Amino acid sequence: MLKFLKGVVAGSGSGPNNLPYNIGEPYSSAWGSWTHSRGTSKSCYSYVEPQSTATIIDAHGNCLKIKVPITATEIMLDEPRHVVSLVQLIRKTGQIPVMKADEELLVGEVYLVVPASRAHCKDDGSPVSIFSLSGSNANDGHLAAGRNGVKRLRTVRHPNILSFLHSTEAETFDGSTSKVTIYIVTEPVMPLSEKIKELGLECIQRDEYYAWGLHRIAKAVSFLNNDCKLVHGNVCLASVVVTQTLDWKLHAFDVLSEFDGNSEASTGPMLQYEWLVGAQYKPMEMSKSDWATIRKSPPWSIDSWGLGCLIYELFSGTELSKTEELRDTASIPKSLLPDYQRLLSSMPSRRLNSAKLAENSEYFQNKLVDTIHFMEILNLKDSVEKDTFFRKLPNLAEQLPRQIVLKKLLPLLASSLEFGSAAAPALTALLKMGSWLSSEEFSTKVLPTIVKLFASNDRAIRVGLLQHIDQYGESLSAQIVDEQVYPHVVTGFSDTSAVLRELTLKSMLVLAPKLSQRTISGSLLKYLSKLQVLCYPFVDPTVDEEPAIRTNTTILLGNIASYLNEGTRKRVLINAFTVRALRDTFSPARGAGIMALCATSSSYDVNEIATRILPNVVVLTIDPDSDVRSKAFQAVDQFLQIVKQYHEKTNAGDSTGAASGAIPLPGNALLGWASSLTHKGKPSEQTPLASANSSVPLSPVVSSASSVMDSSNIMPVRISSSEDIADQPAPVSPSSTDGWGELENGLHEENGNEKDGWDDIEPLEEPKPSPALANIQAAQKRPVSQPKLQGTSLQAKNTVKITKNEDDDLWGSIAAPPPKSTSKPLNLKPSEKVDDDDPWAAIAAPQPTTRAKPLSAGRGHGAKPAATKLGAQRINRTSSGM
Repeated sequence: MLKFLKGVVAGSGSGPNNLPYNIGEPYSSAWGSWTHSRGTSKSCYSYVEPQSTATIIDAHGNCLKIKVPITATEIMLDEPRHVVSLVQLIRKTGQIPVMKADEELLVGEVYLVVPASRAHCKDDGSPVSIFSLSGSNANDGHLAAGRNGVKRLRTVRHPNILSFLHSTEAETFDGSTSKVTIYIVTEPVMPLSEKIKELGLECIQRDEYYAWGLHRIAKAVSFLNNDCKLVHGNVCLASVVVTQTLDWKLHAFDVLSEFDGNSEASTGPMLQYEWLVGAQYKPMEMSKSDWATIRKSPPWSIDSWGLGCLIYELFSGTELSKTEELRDTASIPKSLLPDYQRLLSSMPSRRLNSAKLAENSEYFQNKLVDTIHFMEILNLKDSVEKDTFFRKLPNLAEQLPRQIVLKKLLPLLASSLEFGSAAAPALTALLKMGSWLSSEEFSTKVLPTIVKLFASNDRAIRVGLLQHIDQYGESLSAQIVDEQVYPHVVTGFSDTSAVLRELTLKSMLVLAPKLSQRTISGSLLKYLSKLQVLCYPFVDPTVDEEPAIRTNTTILLGNIASYLNEGTRKRVLINAFTVRALRDTFSPARGAGIMALCATSSSYDVNEIATRILPNVVVLTIDPDSDVRSKAFQAVDQFLQIVKQYHEKTNAGDSTGAASGAIPLPGNALLGWASSLTHKGKPSEQTPLASANSSVPLSPVVSSASSVMDSSNIMPVRISSSEDIADQPAPVSPSSTDGWGELENGLHEENGNEKDGWDDIEPLEEPKPSPALANIQAAQKRPVSQPKLQGTSLQAKNTVKITKNEDDDLWGSIAAPPPKSTSKPLNLKPSEKVDDDDPWAAIAAPQPTTRAKPLSAGRGHGAKPAATKLGAQRINRTSSGM
């Protein structure tokens, strides 16, 4: 046995302090003469000798002085299968590091020789149980039985048998008398009698827990009797302990012996220490010392009787005092009574085998036993059985004893999810069980498993994590989110599943407050820029074609604006809400852009409101969608109020107000999501978007093919002037690398100097009111539907005002929709600079492989209308070689 002595290392005497464990308060009950105490592990510490020697504590606890120099190899040759460890390092690290074979021992240091299996083992104050047995001398019979129990406990391993950790034997002297004490260190357990009182279970829950515990003990006894041919000899309530996960385990192996049924001629006792067993627990043949009958009986005859005694003590709630009390069956459940009577049969050969008791007893057929049994053999189940089980588990857990669910089922569930044996629906059950824990317990028992699950490649697991992120997101620390969670979550932005992309987007509302500014500016905003771009797969497959995702991207930006630094807000918000959201063909996206502007009104100064926000919002007051129009009017009123207050402060001589111009108004509340992918609805069920001052979520958005095509048919035509070209750069293509350009966080992209859709658009220097007013009037006067006969007159009217480039206009593109009819587009004079392609060609079909001749080539031929059928026209162009 390993003597693991700390007291010797410290230079003190022997005794309980010789163990590398702290011995705490003892329990009130224990088997036999043993004392069962609580304890914790502790690290050894060093004792430096002021001599030219090193101190070695060998595997038997002997303290030896060894002259140096000497290597670890020489010591390990004397102690096979052992390693050498420096005690000073054990103290610092809390672990047992191993010395190299050629490493020399240092003068004055203390070294520990430990079994190789203990190498790198961590002693960090974890709880343990310590059993101690004392005797007056080394030849005491109780000590001999205790040594037998230590040997058996070390060699017999089973899930339902107490786990052995360490043992030692110490001798102390008190004057002329000596005292020998045996210590056994095991996993932390508690006597069953005390645990039952602590749980306080009643009625059905008590019977279910007892059934599960008896089932475990019956399996342990069956393992000893049938598989190992061993006889425990003392199965009773005192020989059962309970672990921290509420598992019942068998111990007290002092009487355990081999079953020698083959030597029937032998007359000596088969159990060497049977005198330790109380008379009330002995069957008739054992009380009479009829060993011949015992050897002729099955190996389970003695322990089956002991199981009957355990059942009586368990249900009666009292300790068995005499054998006759076993006849009182009033407290025994009716479903267990037949098996109980067979266990206590007067004929040893007719006693029930514990294996059959565990397999066939009706008493063990209950929800708790079946649930735990299913979890323990989960790897043997197919996917259909797993899926069915985990879908029922949340409701089933509410019917089971709460403490058993939290201490037994929850760890099993977390382990199965972590190692991949559980199906995705198990995550719902895990979070529901976790909600019954305190915040501290949730952080230690559930959160580590959730963090590891984010690295899973199972799409169903990832969807489940994102759907329930509001249940555990607040418990995640900022460091864990930034370093472990976000790198895995962000892969969902580029997933092929639109549902996963939308859930990833919505999860950012919970995760963004915990992200660093470097992560937000350098990574998150780039993904959001891609999601907000209005584009189609054949133009740029990297951006999102789902209108609901574009809408929710705008909503997310409005909600996380307060977590952006000032420079990023200046660069991103206005461009994201005006250049993109307000020009989106999807009406809920335009409405979300307006409400996002209102919710972030305190982030803009008066110059930005007057020159960049109001001109874009005013145009939407004539939007085809009534809900967008009403929101536009509300936004105009709000921003005009800000400008008016700025005007009043300026007149009053308030230099502070005049300088800042940012007057926060109530209404910076969180915007609700526009859900369409995860919550489908009919078009008729759509309701207007919630206002900025309301907490009602945004209306469901239906991303059907018809709605997308309807939005496409009202693609606005941009009307701008040549003066705008010099003052305002045109937005770049949606396929740019960074949606908002070079962000102000020190991270420069390769093409960071290129302007893009979210880059900061410089305000006009001394803007001239006439051209801007002309642009707005032109957009307002554009009819919703245009008869074919009016094309010439409208062309003449518009060509007078269109004298500036139309690519860089800030609001012309969203001023009014084009006609819904399939009439030919307006003709422009050859002198005007316009796009070469049809404005709807990018939506209806891919661009032709060859480029059409510019309009300037047709000078002198008059206004030539565009082809009415795009598909046929493309084929003719290709075939003609144009």
